[in-house]
Amino acid sequence: MNFSKDDLQKEVKYKTSRSGGAGGQHVNKVSSKVELLFLVSTSALFNDDEKELLSKKLANRLNKDGYVQVICDEERSQYLNKAKALDRLLNLLTRSLQVQKPRTATKPGKAAKARRLDEKKQQSARKEGRKRNFDY
Repeated sequence: MNFSKDDLQKEVKYKTSRSGGAGGQHVNKVSSKVELLFLVSTSALFNDDEKELLSKKLANRLNKDGYVQVICDEERSQYLNKAKALDRLLNLLTRSLQVQKPRTATKPGKAAKARRLDEKKQQSARKEGRKRNFDY
């Protein structure tokens, strides 16, 4: 990760609006809900490969204009909501940039095979014990 919160802060747009929820009458006159918008394609923080990876991994998070959208209205303060939204975006971007190593297929070992067969024998014996023996 070669970017910080401050770098991200420079490339982010905020939209604010009135938020529902707790706050009583105060909520009706203060715009505390924050909608954070970040455009991956024009960002100077990432190279072309990273932009492509982010666009692919965040495809379901992009709006029609291509912005990554993060909404936060949990707090009663606009400042705290902005901070939380920025944290969420930072977390989202760092998780999206991590490349998982491919899983290498392995076969079960001798001990695992023996354990499985042993468990099958025990289960079979258990079920055999449940049967009623009828002598005709």
